[in-house]
Amino acid sequence: MFDQKYLELLSVEYPTIGSAASEIINLKAIQCLPKGTEYFFSDLHGEYEPFLHLLKSASGMIRAKIDNIFENSISDEECSQLATLIYYPEEELENIKCQIDNFEDWCKVTMYRLVQVCKEVSRKYTRSKVRKKMPADFAYIIDELLHGDHLDINKKSYYSKIIHSIIDAGMAEKFICKICVLIQHLSIDSLHIIGDVYDRGPRPDIIMNELINFHDVDIEWGNHDISWMGAASGNLACMANVIRMGVSYNTFDLLEDGYGINLRALSIFALETYKEDPCERFLPHILDENKYDYVDVQLAAKMHKAITIIQFKLEGRLIKKHPEYGMDDRNILERINYEKGTIDINGITYELIDKNFPTISPEDPLSLTDEEGVLIHTLAASFSRSRLLEKHIKFLYSNGGIYKCINNNLLYHGCIPMQNNGTFARVKIGDKFYKGKEYLDHITQLAYNAYNLPRNAPDKEEATDFMWYLWCGPKSPLFGKSKMAAFENYFIGEKEPSEENLDPYYRVSLDEDVCNMILEEFGMDSKSGHIINGHVPVKIIKGEKPVKANGKLFFIDGGISKAYQPKTGIAGYTLIYNSKQLSLAEHKPFQNDQNGIVRDNTPKIMSVEIMNERVTVAKTDVGKKIAEKIESLEELLKAYKDGTIKEKN
Repeated sequence: MFDQKYLELLSVEYPTIGSAASEIINLKAIQCLPKGTEYFFSDLHGEYEPFLHLLKSASGMIRAKIDNIFENSISDEECSQLATLIYYPEEELENIKCQIDNFEDWCKVTMYRLVQVCKEVSRKYTRSKVRKKMPADFAYIIDELLHGDHLDINKKSYYSKIIHSIIDAGMAEKFICKICVLIQHLSIDSLHIIGDVYDRGPRPDIIMNELINFHDVDIEWGNHDISWMGAASGNLACMANVIRMGVSYNTFDLLEDGYGINLRALSIFALETYKEDPCERFLPHILDENKYDYVDVQLAAKMHKAITIIQFKLEGRLIKKHPEYGMDDRNILERINYEKGTIDINGITYELIDKNFPTISPEDPLSLTDEEGVLIHTLAASFSRSRLLEKHIKFLYSNGGIYKCINNNLLYHGCIPMQNNGTFARVKIGDKFYKGKEYLDHITQLAYNAYNLPRNAPDKEEATDFMWYLWCGPKSPLFGKSKMAAFENYFIGEKEPSEENLDPYYRVSLDEDVCNMILEEFGMDSKSGHIINGHVPVKIIKGEKPVKANGKLFFIDGGISKAYQPKTGIAGYTLIYNSKQLSLAEHKPFQNDQNGIVRDNTPKIMSVEIMNERVTVAKTDVGKKIAEKIESLEELLKAYKDGTIKEKN
């Protein structure tokens, strides 16, 4: 029995028997439609150009639909041109105008073809949903073209007249651009980002702007995202890490032009402090050239070393402040023999490659110099003033979490900390132990507390400190490794001390029974559910496969980041879940032409699971909510009919 007050509130929206009945009919019809297509991406790492291409092309699925629609009727070259037009309409139109003589005739043919593609990608939506996505200035025209049968003799001339009238009015190019964008928007119903929007690549801020404008998106936080979130929450160690990563990968455009974080104070400090130091171990990775903020490589190396030493000091302080983290072995600066220039790690003494530490006092290695203290707080002020960063971090919080359960798929970036025997690891936070889902729920709340609690709230500092642990702690589900070996990579360079051992999860989860246990822990059906993971790149060139545990587990970090492509051999994966099947798109490295257009990049698409029967909206999470609404509306109808609630005329 529904609460009377609830039904009265519902009656405000549906004030009559007719309006309630009409909505029930509408919702029941929607339940019968095929589910929308979900797209899963992982580890974007700031590679905005490939990511934007994947969105525009629906990871190659638009080209696949073009091939199906026009099979044997137009050439492969024409299919490629039509696909490129849909992805980059403005740029491709300019290119085509320079190549053909009769542009108007080309427009007529192309508009017919675009309408056919648009019809195909809109089939699984209601007419009203499609109309909501249409450009306002062409909504009526597109609606008529989509739903009028141009083969019907009575409609053929009408259909043709619309096309000719668009051309006669000089609106052909604008119409083509608008319908191309509509095709893009209709091709992806919902978008799931399985972590790590940030770091390494040039412009994650551009990716974030695109995600904010997307109609249905969620983000499962990665360790690189949490580092930025920690920085925005006021964690100085996370802040230093964000800058270190940015300088290390030469992303000055992101830091200074994108987010307005002024690095001048760091450059002055680094140039003065390390003026005689070549900082060879700190030369940046130049994967992308900066367009706006060029920084000399030698200066960048000095800035890199300066912020790295500050970061190690800040991290050491957090480790000493929180012995419960169990990370004393990572308090690296206190383990150095500064007189000999050596360090002991796991009982082995290593000689340091770089022994120049002008800002470190051997008696108190974790103390910041006066200049370092002023510098880090100057940088913190710059972070706090960035309105765009604030907007992006708020979006990560409002549209994200450490995990998500949706349509019987469990999404998370890293892992569920586990033991070697395949059971969940217990992690102590405060006075309590947590494991499995309870652990992920608790640390999700800590992450929200770090950013949202008032500055003087009693739990604020504890939560803010923990953001750094989530970045690199050994039992962080976002990190999933024994240690972050940054110091070893900078100052030792030998393989053994630099090894970062993966959490047992990455071994035991290959067992189908373990995956089933994880799914059940999160309240999901283990018979049909899947775990979708990122974080660990799949090295195709070494024979690794993205599908594991008899189809229960998907690793979809395939290396969209340029930094990983030499190790993976590909340029990332997209997992695609439509009403008929689960598919993996395996992408080739992206190359732009002189006009900024990605050409000839159709991915290899592999079907990995065929559904026993077509999945309708009724069988999705949205469908369950629709069923609940139908039930409440049916109760409202009863209330109207028995007079419990009066109709409003």
